[in-house]
Amino acid sequence: MKKTLILLAAALLTLSCTAKIQRPRLVVGLVVDQMRWDYLYYYDDQYRDNGLRRLVNQGYSFENTMINYVPTVTAIGHSSIYTGTVPALHGIAGNNFMKDGHMVYCCDDSTVTSVGSTSKEGRMSPRNLLASGIGDQLKLATDGRGKVIGIALKDRAAILPAGHAADGAYWWDTSAGHFVTSTYYANQLPEWVSRANERIGTKPGTDVKTSAEGVTRTFQMAEAAITGEGLGQDDVTDLLAISISSTDAIGHTYGTRGKENHDVYMELDRQVENFIRLLDQRVGAGNYLLFLTADHGGSHNPNMLKSYKQPAGGLEMWNLLTQVNQTVGQRLGISGKVIKGEDAGRLYLDHDLVAASGKRLDEVKQAVIDEMERQDNILYVVDYDRAFTTAIPDPIRERIVNGYNKKRSGDLFYVARAGWENVSNKPDYHGTTHAQWNPYDAHIPFVLYGWNVSHGASSEPVSITDIAPTICGMLHIQMPNSCVGQPQTMK
Repeated sequence: MKKTLILLAAALLTLSCTAKIQRPRLVVGLVVDQMRWDYLYYYDDQYRDNGLRRLVNQGYSFENTMINYVPTVTAIGHSSIYTGTVPALHGIAGNNFMKDGHMVYCCDDSTVTSVGSTSKEGRMSPRNLLASGIGDQLKLATDGRGKVIGIALKDRAAILPAGHAADGAYWWDTSAGHFVTSTYYANQLPEWVSRANERIGTKPGTDVKTSAEGVTRTFQMAEAAITGEGLGQDDVTDLLAISISSTDAIGHTYGTRGKENHDVYMELDRQVENFIRLLDQRVGAGNYLLFLTADHGGSHNPNMLKSYKQPAGGLEMWNLLTQVNQTVGQRLGISGKVIKGEDAGRLYLDHDLVAASGKRLDEVKQAVIDEMERQDNILYVVDYDRAFTTAIPDPIRERIVNGYNKKRSGDLFYVARAGWENVSNKPDYHGTTHAQWNPYDAHIPFVLYGWNVSHGASSEPVSITDIAPTICGMLHIQMPNSCVGQPQTMK
């Protein structure tokens, strides 16, 4: 009997030692900058069977995924996708925001230098990001063995998704005409990056972001990373964070309709087909998990909306703020601009000027609010410090609070009338932008494909902050350290 128990214990010990958590060999995050949710279907009749349509037809789509903060902009979106949290906690309050009393760019880092060029475009790092991301958690779960790589044309779209512990992040330096990194990651470009640059680089000064060519080069670099880093080639899970930036640049320049927008999504579709084929060949079908999402959407061009008799227009905040500064200055007897900056709906007041004038900050805030709300196309101007007591619909209040980082977000946030964004009001204007809470800016795709993914769809409410805990839950690793999202299941 004693011998039997010993043998049974040994067998159980052996079983426990050999049991292994099942994970995919590779996780691919594909963030398409400014991809409205409805682009999954608007071009559906022109998508290839094995491109974007394949992701929807064979994957699982969370059809009602919304951004749960404002402003809805690139740096915040990429950060929130991978950290599972909001600007109030991850600290990336915008593409640009106030830090230590000065406006800074989200990834600026004066302590690092460019690698691959001599320009300032490489002086970037994730140090302003206050939270961990999927890649950071993967590093901890695999004792550093899992590789994490970020790739995009925009520096912020490569750096912020990759996180703090990434093995590398690579972005496009227009002045150099190829991909670069910074000394945060390495002192010289890996050989595979140099070889890729020789093959896909362009003439220095060539802007590939505003053409479909940028999509092609991004995927070429992603393919080079899979080969060069050996991603997905062993049993330790790796992460490749890809962001497509040209879709955003083209949307800003040409709007959500027209040849340019059509062509960039057709190229995206073609490249997705090629990339999935590569993954099937190199990593193996069923061995990788891919998720498709967006950092934000984008409003339709106001002149296009007017052509359909829908109310819309351009706010032209550069003119409005000049008027408000003059009026508030006259009303309070302050010489100078009390509003010293605006970025994506956030207003930064000049605290030094207010203090020197002898006025109370609350008094100046209220004067700005009064003047701004006189405008027909501004619905609300909210004092961040009093958001909870402002008479504003709950869903919008929640987004404002989630987006408010006390040390970085400024003083006030304006909520515009639906159809109005901070763009030109001229009749020949063709572009667009994004920043507001409305579905056109906040409704994004979230599609899972590949490893352990069943086909289906759900219209249950999902937030952008649910993406990270969903991926981490599938991998059986801890969610990021400031995560507020909830893991979603395929029903």
